[in-house]
Amino acid sequence: GVQFHPEVEHCQDGDKVLRNFLYNVCGVSGDWTTDSFIADKIKELKEIIGDKKVLCALSGGVDSSVAAVLVHKAIGDNLTCVFVDHGLLRKNEGNDVERIFRDKFDMNLIRVNCEDRFLGKLKGVTEPEAKRKIIGEEFIRVFEEESNKLGKMDFLVQGTIYPDVVESGHGEAATIKSHHNVGGIPEDIEFQIVEPLRELFKDEVRAVGRELGIPDHMIDRHPFPGPGLGIRILGEVTKEKADILREADNIFIKELRNADLYNKVSQAFVVLLPVKSVGVMGDVRTYEYTAVLRSANTIDFMTATWSRLPYEFLEKVSNRIINEVKGINRLTYDISSKPPATIEWE
Repeated sequence: GVQFHPEVEHCQDGDKVLRNFLYNVCGVSGDWTTDSFIADKIKELKEIIGDKKVLCALSGGVDSSVAAVLVHKAIGDNLTCVFVDHGLLRKNEGNDVERIFRDKFDMNLIRVNCEDRFLGKLKGVTEPEAKRKIIGEEFIRVFEEESNKLGKMDFLVQGTIYPDVVESGHGEAATIKSHHNVGGIPEDIEFQIVEPLRELFKDEVRAVGRELGIPDHMIDRHPFPGPGLGIRILGEVTKEKADILREADNIFIKELRNADLYNKVSQAFVVLLPVKSVGVMGDVRTYEYTAVLRSANTIDFMTATWSRLPYEFLEKVSNRIINEVKGINRLTYDISSKPPATIEWE
């Protein structure tokens, strides 16, 4: 059998590797257009789902967003999306998701604001894997509670795409299957799983998303981990640190877009260290946090090199963050490759 790294899906070159293997080695047909796919899939979903109720865990990521909009096109108000805002998202991300999917697409969207709940569970926790497990477990509990409030739901939408299927070693792809305990759903509740993007590669998912009218800034965004800023804040996670990191990260990403660099790097973000150092702001001595810019280029996410961003660009970002973000007085740039380092810090 052939196994691919689970993050191959995140980059176009990785898609090309998988596509070449599928088409040239396995002999699968490559004929495909967004219009024909959307029309065929909407027809298929209508036939499968009928007038039954469908639930979707919406993260705001590319795959879940495209899957949700596609299913909504087919069944309308019979779809309910649950968006868990754990307080560890990027600046304005929760409001952006709500505005786009509730206002632009007129979808049934339940936004669960539970920042205090997550931060309470993370209080005093510093070990990276422990933070990941706490955030993942709490996300499942929140989603379970919200789904139980809605009563019986017949289907659950998942944003599974073809690289997920290949990587996990699944057999013949299917549009729908019976499944238990998906995403932490209790075992005594049975959903049928709808995976409308199961046969698509990442760049094809993005093409479908654009055709459906999802904004480019959501379609083209870099990978963002499920634990969010919880694993980009080293050490204990607090609201103060999350707010500081949100501001710094927002400046970095905006400047990458302004300089036409965002789509030329594979993944970029800011990390907040549990380290303070002395600085000078005007005539005042400061003792604030150190932040790290991280930008990586990769084909398959198995290996990566640090992005050779222009010095002038780095200087501009550094000056803006230090001058505009209260709580940071020193900025560094991570020039580690993977391996031995990883792209994320935790």
